[in-house]
Amino acid sequence: MLRIISLNLNGIRSAYSKGVLPWIAAQNADVVCLQELKAQYADLTDEMKYPAGLHAYYHCAEKKGYSGVGLWCRQKPDAVIEGTGNAEFDAEARYLRADFGQLSVISLYLPSGSSSPERQQAKFRFMTVFYPHLVELAKSERDVVICGDWNIAHQEIDLRNWKGNRKNSGFLPEERAWVSRVLEEGGWCDVYRRLHPATSDECYTWWSNRGQAWAKNVGWRLDYQLATPALAATARAATVFKAQRFSDHAPLTIDYELV
Repeated sequence: MLRIISLNLNGIRSAYSKGVLPWIAAQNADVVCLQELKAQYADLTDEMKYPAGLHAYYHCAEKKGYSGVGLWCRQKPDAVIEGTGNAEFDAEARYLRADFGQLSVISLYLPSGSSSPERQQAKFRFMTVFYPHLVELAKSERDVVICGDWNIAHQEIDLRNWKGNRKNSGFLPEERAWVSRVLEEGGWCDVYRRLHPATSDECYTWWSNRGQAWAKNVGWRLDYQLATPALAATARAATVFKAQRFSDHAPLTIDYELV
């Protein structure tokens, strides 16, 4: 069984102070995909750089306290690849890939467009340049899973207040259509939805810090594991862990039964 966890930390130092490492250590995961490190490599403690029993890899953004992705791997990868070759978004450290034989596991942090119109346009640019890369990966004949914060709720069942968010970043028609294209034309499978096609309230992975969103479960499903079809077909269990909070996101764990 291959266990993969995806978690947006909203700051690795903050998540550590909330006990993320002991929880991860107890999960027996093969790969943990981290997003939004909000730290430079020099800011990391030795415990973060060398978590017990794991090989840690980080891609930190050029801008301090911003973005960044990481991978914790039980087995040392054959290769680790930072970025996709796009200068604008590689500087923001949004993509980190580890290869294990025929398997590739990718940690992805897709831009958010909620802070300004300029960032929404950056999000659209990322979606445009990333789609051909997705198609290329899907055609590579490798088993690939892309884990991360996609910052898009795909369907109405993926967020509580879908009617009131139709004009907001994260649920815009163009964003939702892009995810549909990735799944229907790009060659990818939404693994959580394969296992839980109709789940709504239990599927959320992010809650605003405003109001009482967490207490009232006014959430969004923003964190996905998208896999190539053959790998997705081996998925046996998908869970969102909510008993303890490490950030404004919840960890998404999926078990794959590889043969």
